[in-house]
Amino acid sequence: MGKSLFEKVWDAHAVRQLANGQTQLLIGTHLIHEVTSPQAFGMLRDKGLPVMFPHRTFATVDHIVPTNETVEPYSDSLAQGMIEELRKNCADYGVTFFDTNTGHQGIVHIVGPEQGITQPGTTIACGDSHTSTHGAFGAIAFGIGTSQVRDVLATQTIALNELKVRRINVDGKLRPGVYAKDVILHIIRQLGTQGGTGYAYEYAGTVFDGFSMEERMTVCNMSIEGGARAGYVNPDETTFEYLKGRPYAPKGAAWDAAVERWKSFASDADCQYDDIVDIDAALIEPTVTWGITPGQGVGINENIPAESDGKTQSERAAIAEALEHMQFEGGSPIQGKKIDVAFIGSCTNGRLSDLQEVARYVAGRKVADGVQAIVVPGSQVVSKIAEELGLHKIFLDAGFEWRAAGCSMCLAMNPDKLIGDQLCASSSNRNFKGRQGSPTGRTMLMSPLMVAAAAITGEVSDARKIFTVAEAAVA
Repeated sequence: MGKSLFEKVWDAHAVRQLANGQTQLLIGTHLIHEVTSPQAFGMLRDKGLPVMFPHRTFATVDHIVPTNETVEPYSDSLAQGMIEELRKNCADYGVTFFDTNTGHQGIVHIVGPEQGITQPGTTIACGDSHTSTHGAFGAIAFGIGTSQVRDVLATQTIALNELKVRRINVDGKLRPGVYAKDVILHIIRQLGTQGGTGYAYEYAGTVFDGFSMEERMTVCNMSIEGGARAGYVNPDETTFEYLKGRPYAPKGAAWDAAVERWKSFASDADCQYDDIVDIDAALIEPTVTWGITPGQGVGINENIPAESDGKTQSERAAIAEALEHMQFEGGSPIQGKKIDVAFIGSCTNGRLSDLQEVARYVAGRKVADGVQAIVVPGSQVVSKIAEELGLHKIFLDAGFEWRAAGCSMCLAMNPDKLIGDQLCASSSNRNFKGRQGSPTGRTMLMSPLMVAAAAITGEVSDARKIFTVAEAAVA
């Protein structure tokens, strides 16, 4: 009987079975940033331990770095201090650091792939829940906590329970104006925010076969929002073409050997899955969250659920809580909700193709009065290419702010925060209470083009109508 990619990668990296039933797993690549690494390095110093394999660890700054300042010292002393601490730790332990002055800094889950560090058939860990992004390359990628960051630095291993595998097939053709973000929001809506507990998700089907690497990354990124520990796509020619020539990708004869090795990790046709879910691509609409979890979403032409729509008492209570926080009326249309802020960026949708797709449609348009709209490239590389293409000018002319690379308004660890009960149309990955800074702030997740439509109209709108989207989405 064949094996899935998860089984193959797990078996290849298993060091030993532990007495508690967990597996001690070798971590092929370790990614770190400024927020979850200082304490881990401090624990190493306390014990007098070195970093076991510094060449397998790569660092950048993203969470706390301000996007509206480029000259140090930053006005935020905490951000300045944490960045300086990471610089010191990387220098002391010989870790590669993509600092703000390198031209390669950015969100860790964008930097890894664009540098060619993220590769198929390996295990990847990072002290950030959205490490599942890297599974788009056929890797098994886990978000870990600070104590596990310490363990990986010291031993290059962590202890984990083996996961079940659910294959999610999305087949058919996506309708015009439906993007990878809509696909994953639809999946989470269908399976629930806890539906993936104990699972790795294998994404497959004709839609994923046709997706670009950046689209695959968007979906894998939000696997954790569906409760899954990891999400991945089997490596194929699209994967190899993306990696070829990147700084840390193999070169020459080593490249050919690597591709053959990577191909061998793809799931076998006769492997067994613990569960299989089939989704018709034609049924997916542009999807918008109305509540306080990524699973509380509806198609743009649907109404927000009423409390009475809940099938159980807990469901009714969850709907009531979300409606109260969001200040929405149950049964009302999702379209037409007035927004205050529009955010395009994050490790979910801050890549070059995201910015290119939006720029196609906002050229010549203007952000609505009273709306603050910001665009935050996911890395300095993305920013440089975008500016070379003139995308920044399109956004600035339309009334968007063009920021420096970082996590920005995805989370409240930097100056980009909501104020009061502002409502934000966001291309990020989480809409929890307080996620964007204000405890009463409100977040609606959607694709970058839907964010742009909301920015232009001042309210949640169907981008297909606002921009007359006439062809299938490609970004």
